[in-house]
Amino acid sequence: MKTAEEMNSTHSPTEIPDEWFTNKIKDTDTAESVSRPSLSYWQDAWRRLVKNKMAMLGLVFLILLAIMATIGPIVSPYAVNVQNLPEQYQSPSIEHWFGTDNAGRDVFTRTWYGARISLFVGLVAALIDVTIGIIWGGISGYKGGRTDTVMMRVIEILYGIPSLLVTILLLVVLGPSLLTIIIALTITGWVGMARIVRGQVMQIKNYEYVLASKSFGAKDSRIIRKNLLPNTMGPIIVQMTLSVPTAIFAEAFLSFIGLGIQAPFASWGVMANDALGAITSGYWWTLFFPAFFISFTMFAFNVLGDGLQDALDPKLRK
Repeated sequence: MKTAEEMNSTHSPTEIPDEWFTNKIKDTDTAESVSRPSLSYWQDAWRRLVKNKMAMLGLVFLILLAIMATIGPIVSPYAVNVQNLPEQYQSPSIEHWFGTDNAGRDVFTRTWYGARISLFVGLVAALIDVTIGIIWGGISGYKGGRTDTVMMRVIEILYGIPSLLVTILLLVVLGPSLLTIIIALTITGWVGMARIVRGQVMQIKNYEYVLASKSFGAKDSRIIRKNLLPNTMGPIIVQMTLSVPTAIFAEAFLSFIGLGIQAPFASWGVMANDALGAITSGYWWTLFFPAFFISFTMFAFNVLGDGLQDALDPKLRK
């Protein structure tokens, strides 16, 4: 038999088991999680993107780059294309933050003017690729059958043509200009976007809510616009962020070999070409700044695209 002391300790009304507190805390946490307002898909994606430090670093750099490309040539006291031969090859200083080039032009001003051209070409080319890719891939994936077969054969033909060869041929025939560069980059650039959209649409079109819309008599155009495309925006945005640096590098490369933007207009590729003869003489700043911004801009877009891919992936949602 238990002693009176043991019975009192067992049945003491003031002593509560530790398990009770543990269960109470779990119940409280569960109640708070239920009462807490749920996040939408885009809010949750933004929350996870903010946690990605590299992606946010790329985003901040691109925002600052866009701001400086807008106001840099305006606030600078030096003109973009005005030559000043007595001040050629001035090293970076208070007067010329990035130094001057072989014609005495301010590298700081030309760098931000070149950023305008690079960002414009990259964004416009990416938007055109997205538009054509969404239309072509959406119709191909939704219709299926013979329509899909014919449209995919066209994509395969374009995919097999070297894009660089097409770009160079167009620039030679039509002449180097900003418009020609954009046209050349978008002739085959939309193929990858179309294939991604097609794959997503073919997967989503058999979901229950899409079949329900069909049963209620919704038109195909409405189903594609309201049900299919909004659910493919994640891969589309990621692909777009990866298409922009490709177009930027292509424009810089074409300008570097003399088929893109022509001197005296400023472009990162043109600036790199002008600096080739000066780098061996020790004028490192003429090549460093355009090369740095080309490299870091591509890096920023790539890490931002990787971060968006992780943030928009529904399999990683918690």
